[in-house]
Amino acid sequence: MNKNNLFSSYDKLPNTWDEMYNDNAEFRVQYEQFVEYLKNTSPEKLSTKEELAKQLFMSQGVTFTVYNNNEGIEKIFPFDIVPRIITAEEWDKIERGIKQRLKALNLFIKDIYHEQFIIKDGIIPGELIFSCPYFLREMKGVNVPHDIYVHISGVDLIRNEDGEFYVLEDNLRTPSGVSYMLENREISKRLFPGILPKNGVRSVSNYPNFLYRKLKELSPIVNPNVVLLTPGIYNSAYYEHTTLARLMGIELVEGNDLVVKDHFVYMKTTNGLKQVDVIYRRVDDDYLDPLEFKAESILGVAGIMAAYRKGNVIIVNAPGTGIADDKAIYIYVPDMIRYYLGEEPILKNIKTYQLSKPDELEYVTQHIREMVIKKTDGSGGYGMLMGHEASDEEIKDYLDTVKKKPDGFIAQPILKLSTAPCFIDGKLSPRCIDLRPFALSGVDGVDICPGGLTRVALKKGSLVVNSSQGGGSKDTWVLK
Repeated sequence: MNKNNLFSSYDKLPNTWDEMYNDNAEFRVQYEQFVEYLKNTSPEKLSTKEELAKQLFMSQGVTFTVYNNNEGIEKIFPFDIVPRIITAEEWDKIERGIKQRLKALNLFIKDIYHEQFIIKDGIIPGELIFSCPYFLREMKGVNVPHDIYVHISGVDLIRNEDGEFYVLEDNLRTPSGVSYMLENREISKRLFPGILPKNGVRSVSNYPNFLYRKLKELSPIVNPNVVLLTPGIYNSAYYEHTTLARLMGIELVEGNDLVVKDHFVYMKTTNGLKQVDVIYRRVDDDYLDPLEFKAESILGVAGIMAAYRKGNVIIVNAPGTGIADDKAIYIYVPDMIRYYLGEEPILKNIKTYQLSKPDELEYVTQHIREMVIKKTDGSGGYGMLMGHEASDEEIKDYLDTVKKKPDGFIAQPILKLSTAPCFIDGKLSPRCIDLRPFALSGVDGVDICPGGLTRVALKKGSLVVNSSQGGGSKDTWVLK
């Protein structure tokens, strides 16, 4: 038995929810079968599997780009071979909570671009909406197909020390990471053949077919032409764009591959122009149409917004959805759920402070060592201040920036993210994790892929899981 080698040095963090061990230092039931496998496998054999995983990622070209000093550096996405395992009961709550949340967010976006009842009824301050950089005046009064704004979303969850899942943020613009979820599962099947079916792990591999079906159903045309619009090879998620287009069997296009004529969008082909009916875009709003947004953009298509407003092309996600994943709007999502659905939120928000309110800014300043401050329009873990790690000088400089434009920042208490076992340097060590499940909204409702991307803070003691900040990922097993 190799129990002593692998498990004896496992240093469970105090006051932290561990996904594998309960408070009595017993294995949680969902991990029992995999633990049995680990007990009968030598650390040397696990190291061989880890090396194989690296080679597979390398040969598949599974990379992402980190931007430093305006230079893009391509990196292999770090992968931890020990899966994160979630019970059917836990997943049921996550699924119900995300469906409820997306239903409310979609109603909110429709309301904001039409009657604005939520502002008139005093639930959300109007100035918060109209000052948001993601509010698109160009979408005011535009009716979108089937009233669906958010077709594809990735809602970030963390598990706090109380064992409950909390929503960290809603990614509704162009959520990324699903290709890593799919790749992680393929690697797991290679590393642990037979173990997944034996554990009753639910499949994630039909996500691309699901996505393609949802995209096709949006169009009234029997066999619509669906394309994926990418900003191009220098985008940090380009690997994902190529993967999804290939798995769905659709064309991957860039802005200059498309042209608008008479308010219809066409793709240039060797046989002439071919009409495009549905565009799954991975280009941000600002760059989508140089006639309406950034005039210097070469990533989008001139005239595409006019074609969209006339209903001649469907854009997924709808332009303007970013209004609902701004971190200042996040604070109001529980209120939206009560307002639009008349229900209590199934998944809780994290306590969030609006720094535009002087009393909240003062409280955060006084408790800065216990806080993380984020830009309301930030993403990827960039531009954050982690109070417990920052020097006095860094804190002073950051707060000076905040005070110049306090409505551009929010603060949250530094949370005890749950930990999961990771295979590091030949033994198991706990590392902080979060979870991004992926949801698809279509004509027939919301479907959530049973799994998602578990991101890992690979640095010991770190809470930052973003790949751009040194994080990695692991396969997520949801049990039947």
